[in-house]
Amino acid sequence: MSASSLRLLVKNAAQIALVCNNGEQYLTKDGMQSLAVVENASVVIGHDGRIKAVGPADVIASQFKGAKFDNVLDASGMCVVPGLVDAHTHPVWAGDRVHEFAMKLAGATYMEVHEAGGGIHFTVAHTRSASEQDLVKSLKSRLERMMRAGTTMVECKSGYGLELDTEIKMLRVIDSARKSLPVGISATYCGAHAVPRGKTMEQATEDILTIQLPKIKTLITSGDLQVDNIDVFCEKGVFNVESTHTILQAGKDMGLNINFHGDELHPMNSAQLGAELGALAISHLEEVTDDGIAAMAQAKTAAVLLPTTAYILRLTPPRARNMLDAGVIVALGSDFNPNAYCCSMPMVMHLACVMMKLSMPEALAASTINAAYALNRSQTHGSIEVGKQGDLVIVNAPRWEHLVYQFGGHQELIRYVIIRGEVVYENDKILSL
Repeated sequence: MSASSLRLLVKNAAQIALVCNNGEQYLTKDGMQSLAVVENASVVIGHDGRIKAVGPADVIASQFKGAKFDNVLDASGMCVVPGLVDAHTHPVWAGDRVHEFAMKLAGATYMEVHEAGGGIHFTVAHTRSASEQDLVKSLKSRLERMMRAGTTMVECKSGYGLELDTEIKMLRVIDSARKSLPVGISATYCGAHAVPRGKTMEQATEDILTIQLPKIKTLITSGDLQVDNIDVFCEKGVFNVESTHTILQAGKDMGLNINFHGDELHPMNSAQLGAELGALAISHLEEVTDDGIAAMAQAKTAAVLLPTTAYILRLTPPRARNMLDAGVIVALGSDFNPNAYCCSMPMVMHLACVMMKLSMPEALAASTINAAYALNRSQTHGSIEVGKQGDLVIVNAPRWEHLVYQFGGHQELIRYVIIRGEVVYENDKILSL
């Protein structure tokens, strides 16, 4: 290998959690319990940002003897995990909802807040009036915060516009962040996030089908926007199964991946609908049925579980163990939004272990390879394997599990965050463990 092709050597790590080592696009059941981990290991990343080699430190040292690297990081006593993937966020908005947290603590339900003029509609009003420049600034700040917590790939939704101009404004904001920040972004059009005030569900559906989606398709075709997924909030009092089916099918016909909210507050048979449509992923699933779980397992539709939602709204958590036992591809997301203000996938993993009974290996797989699968990126992200993008998190601890175990401790634990072989975050204020 020529010296000019080598960007980074991370050497002598106590552990490298590869997650996968056979090119798996996702893990289920037993595979999530027995992750690939190499002790006393090193990893090499080339100038193309791809992983060139990973394995025992002595083997790598011999293979690359005499090679020159732009950067060498000694990870002695530390561990390396793949860059974390956040499979569900709503990071573009104006107007926080800290006042609603008090309402929820006093016992108000999600729909009661919604019906009182709060929730999504409160954020919609503020986001519609915000300038594109201000939205870009706040989005970049939030994404940088996520990167400092180890996230290197994130799904970003629109959905606080509910009409053409603001939805496109939000998608442009996401595009701007994609072009100016190193973090990977999967963009989702979520114009069916709620029924706009003054409209019926039928009118909102017609607006999406005849005005919003055709315009977005034109912008995608012209290269003015990059949109990867389509989302609908399939819920009682929002979009019913019929409208959800119609909108998702229209998005699929445009080449968008189906990745939508389902079975959150009521059992809507969203899981069966998603499986029928060949959905890439369905999020929430607190109220999914046994038949829905079986359908998702059969269709290889990922379940993106969101512990922060159940935690903040005091909902019964989704039945993660039933999904895992059935062979569903289980992924995790932060659900970052004004209602669930969490930027930290390490905290999400911890909550998933405590609230949903995941093991720590299952939580890491769900936040790496399976979250990447839910975004159609597992061929390039989600594990530390030769040929994949060189996205790494170096953890200042002797075992990788500390990243999950030390609840709220990621600020001290994460030593480096690396994207495509470049250090995007270096924490020099490490406390001794």
